[in-house]
Amino acid sequence: MTVYDARLRQLASNLAGYSIDVQPGDNVLIDMIGSERDLAKLLIEEVAKRGGRPFVETSDRSVLRTMLKHATKEQIELWASFDLKRMESMQGYIAIRAGENANELADVPSDNMKLYEQLYRHPIHSEQRVKHTKWVVLRYPNASMAQLANMSTEAFEDFYFNVCNLDYAKMDQAMDPLADLMSRTDKVRIVAPGTDLTFSIKNIGAKKCSGHRNIPDGEVFSCPVRDSVQGTITYNAPSVYSGVTFENVSFTFENGKIVHATANDSKKLNEILDTDEGARYIGEFSLGFNPHILHPMKDILFDEKIAGSLHFTPGQAYEETDNGNRSAVHWDLVLIQRPEYGGGEVYFDDRLIRKDGIFVIPELEALNPENLK
Repeated sequence: MTVYDARLRQLASNLAGYSIDVQPGDNVLIDMIGSERDLAKLLIEEVAKRGGRPFVETSDRSVLRTMLKHATKEQIELWASFDLKRMESMQGYIAIRAGENANELADVPSDNMKLYEQLYRHPIHSEQRVKHTKWVVLRYPNASMAQLANMSTEAFEDFYFNVCNLDYAKMDQAMDPLADLMSRTDKVRIVAPGTDLTFSIKNIGAKKCSGHRNIPDGEVFSCPVRDSVQGTITYNAPSVYSGVTFENVSFTFENGKIVHATANDSKKLNEILDTDEGARYIGEFSLGFNPHILHPMKDILFDEKIAGSLHFTPGQAYEETDNGNRSAVHWDLVLIQRPEYGGGEVYFDDRLIRKDGIFVIPELEALNPENLK
């Protein structure tokens, strides 16, 4: 009998039970990217234990890179038709991403990546998996991730399990006042170095994220009224998109549209924003507050949950908080507002609700780090 790390077994139980609540007869796709196998095997056991039917896909980013460099439009369409049919048969989806190189897809030609995003990822994941399955996505703590976090592998594993096995049920309750406040808010203003941005979230609603979709988790999101965004935002967390690392991304908006965009690679940035019409409009606004995640590591599942952060996302809107924007792009770019990152304020209807990353009104204090650990 294989002896597994007890923390890993706990994680598998949380994913199958708390996160996607596997029911008897559920078909569950376990999508394993990279070479890690222990968590995939434990998930098979947990899904089966609950009466579900586990299915497994294993893949490798370096193989995907070679495939995409040589793919034709007709090939991607056929590939997508097979995998869409499979996804349509699933009630649950668990993705484990453990690739060795975050930049593996960096040299895939832009036109090929655009075809992949539009013809494969958008219909299968944005339209089918996100909208019609119980799903959760997570990374796996390997040496590559530890390196991105500037930590030893052992120290990173300890950090990872503290984050991923957090008491998300407790966090879920603490989120209720923020979700309620967002649902009642009209005007939002964000101020930070290089940032002065206003927009409306009136009648859009709000959604709690407490371990049911992403692990780690810790955010409440809404979405701007599509044409309401005015001003400038400058993000201070680096971000990997299509294998390219972007830093110092800055957008200027007029009537909701990104009319000026710069970064360390402004050319590639604007190529992404020109994917389709919706890529230059915003599809999500969210506040992050996971108490264990403090610094960016170029992994969006962690970075968008950083304590004292927000993300403001070009592209596709979620149906739960829908402003009507549609795009093959959904790019969570992060601004951290804690003092060591320059500070900043968030205002709801001209009322200061968060300053320098700390919630300052009584009903939201339960979301501050000392109350969530």
